[in-house]
Amino acid sequence: MTTALLTHPDCRAHQTPPGHPEAPERLDAVEAALAGAPFAALQRETAPVADDAEPLRCHPQAHIDRLRAALPETGTRALDPDTHVSARSFDAALRAVGAVTRAVDMVLAGAAANAFAAIRPPGHHAEAMRPMGFCLLGNVAIAARRALDHHGLRRVAVVDFDVHHGNGTQDLLWDEPRARFVSSHQMPLWPGTGAPDERGAHDNVLNLPLAPGAGSAAFRAVWEREALPMLDAFAPELVLISAGFDAHRADPLAQLELETEDFAWITHRLCDLADAHAGGRVVSALEGGYDRAALGESAAAHVEGLMERGG
Repeated sequence: MTTALLTHPDCRAHQTPPGHPEAPERLDAVEAALAGAPFAALQRETAPVADDAEPLRCHPQAHIDRLRAALPETGTRALDPDTHVSARSFDAALRAVGAVTRAVDMVLAGAAANAFAAIRPPGHHAEAMRPMGFCLLGNVAIAARRALDHHGLRRVAVVDFDVHHGNGTQDLLWDEPRARFVSSHQMPLWPGTGAPDERGAHDNVLNLPLAPGAGSAAFRAVWEREALPMLDAFAPELVLISAGFDAHRADPLAQLELETEDFAWITHRLCDLADAHAGGRVVSALEGGYDRAALGESAAAHVEGLMERGG
C-alpha cells in the first residue's frame, strides 16, 4: 500500500485579505514541495465535498447556517480580527472536511496505508459554535467522530504539534471518552488555552505547554516522557494528526525553535505508535505554518516519513 495525498483546488478559493498569513499560496508551497521525484509514489486523490452530515458530527446546524450567511458576494468579511471569509470559503471548508474524512475512509478500508490532507482553511481552532484562528470547521475532530461513529472504532488518538493550542479540537472532543487529544504548543501564546490542568471530561486531554524559545530537546522530551506513554497505554485503533508546522524556528507567528528534522522525528514516533496498536493507520491534516519555505520543507519531511512507513 501507499501514502495517499488528498487535496483540491477549491481549497484555494478561500480568500483572505492581502497580507494575511493564512493565504492560498500556503498550498502552493506544500504542493511544490511534494512535486519532486521523491514523492512520485504518492497516491494522489481528489478531495470530495463533504455534505453537511459530516460537520454536524461536531457542530450544530446553527453554526453551519451562520457561516453560510456570513459569506460576502465579493471581497472578504471579517468574522473576528483574525478570521475572514470570502464568497467560496464554505466550499473550501467542505473540501477540507471531505479530504480528511475521505482519508479516514481510505485508510480504514485498506485503500491506503496512511494519508496526508493538504487543505485549507485549517480547523483546529474552530469550536462548536465559534469560528476563530483562521478556522471555520473542526476538520480533524470531525474525522475522529467519523471514525468512531461511522466506522465503529472504539479508540482514536488525535495529536496536534502546531505551535498554537488546538482549542477547537479540545472543545469538540472534550466530552468524548473514546478519543484522546494531545497537544504540544507554545505558552504563553494565542489563544491562551492549553494549560496542563485542562484534562477533558474523561481525563482524555493532555496539554504539553512549551516556553517561548524552546527547541528540539524540550519538544522531544515532552513527547517521549508524557505524550507517547499515555497514548501507548490508550492503544488507539487510528492516529489522527493535526500537522501544523509553525513551531519551526523560521515561522513569523511564534517563538518556538524547532527544526525540520523535528517534524520528521515526531512523524516516525507517531507511526511507531500506530504500528504498535493501529495496523499503521495514520491520517494527517495540514494546520498552520506561515513561513512558506519552512512550511514546504517541513511538510515534505512529514510526508516522507509517512511514505517510509506506508511501503
